[in-house]
Amino acid sequence: MGLSSFFKNLFGTAKDSAADLAVKAETTFDQAKETAAPYLEKAETYAEETFTKAKEASEPILESAVEYAHQAKDIVSEYVEKASDSISDIIDSVKEKTSDTAVETKEVVAETKETTAGAVAATQETVADAVTETKETVVDASEKTVVAADETAEAPADKE
Repeated sequence: MGLSSFFKNLFGTAKDSAADLAVKAETTFDQAKETAAPYLEKAETYAEETFTKAKEASEPILESAVEYAHQAKDIVSEYVEKASDSISDIIDSVKEKTSDTAVETKEVVAETKETTAGAVAATQETVADAVTETKETVVDASEKTVVAADETAEAPADKE
């Protein structure tokens, strides 16, 4: 019997010790949670402030990009009108010359094709240039936004 009571005492003590350790661990965890709460709040506030600053820094750049897009649209519209006027002029010229002879009509059609191709090519080139310039401006604006956001994010970290 002495052996069985020895094992009961031994394992009963281990069980009590494990329960005490569990209570201590829970208490320590609660204390750690309470200690970390202000830091979590500070981190959340810092993240919100950084986001707000980055948003404020990017607004003028985005407005600038929108302005460039409108300028590109105006330029493209101007060339489209010119191309349309050129085509209208060519059509009028063709109508006048078709009344002459069949031979002259074939010559005028050939000239019209060449003139139209040149006007369309010029318009396409201008549109392509305007689109490229707008894309570059938007990319530059995006890069500036990223740099501004990085600087804003780094600035408070340097103060600490």
